[in-house]
Amino acid sequence: MNYRMNQRIAAIAALSISLMGGSAYAAEATPQPIKAIVISAPMAQEQLQVTVNGAPLSVGGFKLADAKESMLPLRSVAEALGFTLTWNAETMSADLVKGNLQASVVTGEDRYAMNKMSKPLGTASALVDSKLFVPAAFVSEMLQAQVSVNESTVSISSAGKIKTATTKGIITALQNKDGHQTVRINGVGTDGIVLNVSKDTLFASANSTDTTVQFSDLTIGTEIEVEHSMAMTMSLPPQTAAYLITIVSKPEAADFIGTSGSIEEVRTSEDGVTSLLIKGAGLTEQSQSAIVLQLTDKTSLVGKDGQPIDKSVLVKGAKVIGFYNGVLTKSLPPIGKAAKIVLQASAE
Repeated sequence: MNYRMNQRIAAIAALSISLMGGSAYAAEATPQPIKAIVISAPMAQEQLQVTVNGAPLSVGGFKLADAKESMLPLRSVAEALGFTLTWNAETMSADLVKGNLQASVVTGEDRYAMNKMSKPLGTASALVDSKLFVPAAFVSEMLQAQVSVNESTVSISSAGKIKTATTKGIITALQNKDGHQTVRINGVGTDGIVLNVSKDTLFASANSTDTTVQFSDLTIGTEIEVEHSMAMTMSLPPQTAAYLITIVSKPEAADFIGTSGSIEEVRTSEDGVTSLLIKGAGLTEQSQSAIVLQLTDKTSLVGKDGQPIDKSVLVKGAKVIGFYNGVLTKSLPPIGKAAKIVLQASAE
């Protein structure tokens, strides 16, 4: 890579254009717009040999003198790791796919994504000699490979199975719009987790061998167990990619609605019926922002992990999600019977 030669060629080209300006005006042909991306790089750099799973690549990497990150050839590395790379000339971006793992890179920007979750890595990608280079952190974090740098050699190896985490929760929101599906568990607003569903996301039922479970079987109030990526966005609520969603239990009624908020008051009637005044936000347009829910012998009392809790922890100040059907009184606030109460956080 001869950057000085590239700069000299660019300078000669610019000078030629300026000298030919008169003839350009005289020509009858309509000038065509040219989209150009200029990548400049310091002259001092260290050349790096790159190996993937022990095999050396024909294209090496480099590290600029004042840089913290080694830059690696994206296509060569990705394809050696088993990824399929698709180049988008219009957006100057690359999309990579390997099983459930999807990643993308935008040329000249510190903007990278894994499974539709964007994350800066501190170093922008660079187009050098018609090849796109990415920081080593992209290979380790987004492509989930093991990267080892030893002097002038970068060794990359497949990390094997994608690292995942398992989380249990209660569905509080579902979105299926313009081909983008999401499942939110354990909260509204800034609470909970948003699970991004892709065409590779698998669905299952813990109580049967039914293999026909799909996104449409999910409802508000359904308890699920999710195997998801360990990588999450820094947003509130955080977002992550869902690999496997298993239905643990579904509400008896399909028309469940709910309210997420704090217990403002605990009432006990003369006949011993306990009621909770919950104020917060409704989970759906049909839900109430404030509601009184009566606890019955059929009310399920659980924590975020789905484990049973004692009624004694449901006190003023506790954060809960109350689930109920649409049969409510016309009073203000309306009164209904609680199907499930999920404790989000104990009272301080």
